[in-house]
Amino acid sequence: MRRCALAWALIAASLVPSLASAQVGRTEIASVSFHGNELFPDDSLARAIVTRESECRSSVLSPFCLFGAGFSLQRFYLNDTQIPIDRIRLIAWYRVRGFRAVNVEPPVVDTLDGRGHVSFTIVEGQPIVVGSIEILGVEGLEEAGLLEDLPLAVGDRMSSYALNATRNAIARRLQNRGYAYAEVLIRSMLPADTPYRSAVTFDVEAGPLSEYGVIEVAGRQDLSESTILRTAQIQTGRLFRRDQLVESQTRLFGLDIVSSARVEAFEIPIAEWELRRQELSAPDSVIPMTLRVQEGDKYRLRPGAGWSTAECFDLEARGTARNFMGGGRILQLRGRVANLLAADFHDILCPSSGSGSFAKLNWLVALDFAQPWIFSTRNALVASVFSERQSLPDVFVRRAVGLDLALTRHIGPQTPLTVSYRPELSRLDAADVLFCTGFLVCTPDDIEILESSNRLAPLGINFSRLLANNPLNPTRGYNLVVDIEHAAFWTGSNFRYDRVVAEGTWYSSQGSSVLATRLRGGWVGAGPFSELVGAGAGVDVVHPQKRFYAGGANSVRGFAQSRLGPRVLQVGPEELLERRSSWSACRPEQVIDLSCDARGLPEGRFLSRPTGGTRVLEANLELRFRLGSSLQGVAFVDAGQLWGATQSVDLGELEVTPGTGIRFLSPIGPLRVDVAYRFRGGQALSVVTSQLRPFVDGEDDPNDRILVGVERIPFVESNELAVLAPTVLFGESSALSWRRFQLHISIGQAF
Repeated sequence: MRRCALAWALIAASLVPSLASAQVGRTEIASVSFHGNELFPDDSLARAIVTRESECRSSVLSPFCLFGAGFSLQRFYLNDTQIPIDRIRLIAWYRVRGFRAVNVEPPVVDTLDGRGHVSFTIVEGQPIVVGSIEILGVEGLEEAGLLEDLPLAVGDRMSSYALNATRNAIARRLQNRGYAYAEVLIRSMLPADTPYRSAVTFDVEAGPLSEYGVIEVAGRQDLSESTILRTAQIQTGRLFRRDQLVESQTRLFGLDIVSSARVEAFEIPIAEWELRRQELSAPDSVIPMTLRVQEGDKYRLRPGAGWSTAECFDLEARGTARNFMGGGRILQLRGRVANLLAADFHDILCPSSGSGSFAKLNWLVALDFAQPWIFSTRNALVASVFSERQSLPDVFVRRAVGLDLALTRHIGPQTPLTVSYRPELSRLDAADVLFCTGFLVCTPDDIEILESSNRLAPLGINFSRLLANNPLNPTRGYNLVVDIEHAAFWTGSNFRYDRVVAEGTWYSSQGSSVLATRLRGGWVGAGPFSELVGAGAGVDVVHPQKRFYAGGANSVRGFAQSRLGPRVLQVGPEELLERRSSWSACRPEQVIDLSCDARGLPEGRFLSRPTGGTRVLEANLELRFRLGSSLQGVAFVDAGQLWGATQSVDLGELEVTPGTGIRFLSPIGPLRVDVAYRFRGGQALSVVTSQLRPFVDGEDDPNDRILVGVERIPFVESNELAVLAPTVLFGESSALSWRRFQLHISIGQAF
């Protein structure tokens, strides 16, 4: 470490520019400060002026900044011309926000050790508030909601931004009611007797009611004109509505083959309508429209690759015909392989990928067909056939072939409602301990039935309201998702269950920081799996894929993947019977009567297996703050818990895990590194092992006898599982142990 530090210092020192040659005659700005500003923070005022202090280009370069390396610093110098103008900029900045009496004293510039310190002193004064609001010209319109909830109200500070927002709101509401040429003028007056209370008047000129005229389609190649018109949903003779044109443009973009779409009125793009409608020679009640589209490639092939600690390396590709049989229909073939090199890099790059069969290749092959409209342009149909292998480390491996049908109706902006049906024939490969402890199915015959091919056919309803401003890195808005599933005999399912999951996320930006919150809850209830014939007959069984698992990079980050909630410890009987220096071995009779005490066995001998739960609650709070142009820091607190079917929900059992992280904002999404700390130490877990029986000479193979050390004893495994009576405190560690920390590396924000 000393050598690395010395090398770092030598590199940085070699990069320091010569002050004598680079800064002759120029004074670098060391600080810019503001005094007297009570209502607005310093960083807001700093963005209003040109004068800026020198700063490090990025926190990644901070070691070089400490040594003054020129390439790592963004230097700013005193400009005698700009500093007086900055005073005027601050005055103007305050005045447009209602502070007409503001005064900014001449800036003070101090030069110490060849570096400049600039100080602005502000006397904000009393702001002007809105004393009255009058809206003229709307008499007789009688439009419900036209003047409700306007941005400006009596008593507000008279900000120019609020005045313009109110004018635009009235004009837009009128344009959405057919008055395409509506204009609003602003008048304000300060009475002599009340110089700080303004009387505001909005003069409205509605103009004539307008309707759509001839609609022309331009720029199309493979798409038919009828497809474009049906997608846009505007018709000649109908009342003009401004927002409907924006929605039409969005719907045209929804056709995958469309790379550019523009809706024009009088050959003016609708985005410029507000600025240029005064150029029209005379208001006309009939407005001709043009739908101008540009199509992309008819066929597209997209490869991709990734890496995560949970699935190691993965490759995927999809080929798409984007106007299959015309009408904007989509036919897509997609494939994916994951867990590549998971066994080779398990201890280095992929610690959460599992081992053994869980580290084998996962894959997916699917053929998708999408009909962009069915019965209505608000409806879309997607049908898929698929075959896949999926593994959840240390829980189960699932192989399935099936069909996925989904009918989606857009009931509002970014608000789809989807009804789906997903029948599949799947086969489970899971540890017997999962069936015995999670399902209470322990007999070999019943376990074989659960592991064989069974039908899973849920009928689902999904409601989403997606109003966050960016799917990859949202800074404001919210998302709400509610997902309901039902599977029963009449849906064609061997597994019978009901499942409800609700999740809400909310984002709020304050300057360069973002506050993100998430709340997720779920419940699943099952009916009996009637095909069981043995001791498990009539037992309620929830398919492992439909159980809840908690902990991981997108859950409660203080825990590894699926390691929060119900778990059991699995250990082989040979481990229990072998004597070691750290503990006394159990006798075979103690394993048979379940009195074997495994508490002295080293933790490394146990295999921890999640069994999943039937109820889950998770909450996340995250503050994301800027560290550089492409770097983001994060401080977060996660909380959550998972409960099994036999456990009662107790909010006092919620696990709280704080942490911190860093994000590199790449073109494919934020690259994320998180480290979280869990307060919980050990957890009392049940120990499951294979049951023993005495060796029967002449019936059993001598090689099946239990091997203890180098000696075989006259006992064999009976192929049944048993839960030992004493529980084991697993995961115990001191509060400062590195085992309390959990590292996650992935792509994309946590939520």
